[in-house]
Amino acid sequence: MADIHIVREHGLGLHRARQLARRWAEVAETKLEAQCVYQHGETHDVVRFRRPGASGELRVMEGRFELEAKLGLLLGVLKPTIERAIASNLDELLAQEDPLQAFEHRLERHHAKHAAKHPKPHADAHRAPKPGAPQAGKKTR
Repeated sequence: MADIHIVREHGLGLHRARQLARRWAEVAETKLEAQCVYQHGETHDVVRFRRPGASGELRVMEGRFELEAKLGLLLGVLKPTIERAIASNLDELLAQEDPLQAFEHRLERHHAKHAAKHPKPHADAHRAPKPGAPQAGKKTR
């Protein structure tokens, strides 16, 4: 198994870091078909994730994110590429004034770019719903 360990300092504070981590978990469940469990703590949170070929956790602290991931045999071959992409994406987001808004903007760009390449049902399956938006199949009151 290949291991990935990424630590990034941030100035978001715990509240905004939690918002970003929760949104990442929602998107990981939708786009990466990962099972995510978000554990809220008093001083930090932990997002545990698992999907075929990868598992790990993201620790969310007031001034730091720590990502630990284990890649299976097949994804392990791509470890340098995966690690570089995660680090680059995180660095780009944390460089923004509002990382959560930048994350949402990137999701929209990604969806628009790939919508033309995939039939509509397939493209919609990869679109993570915005927080608070009604989800298909779920009744709202």
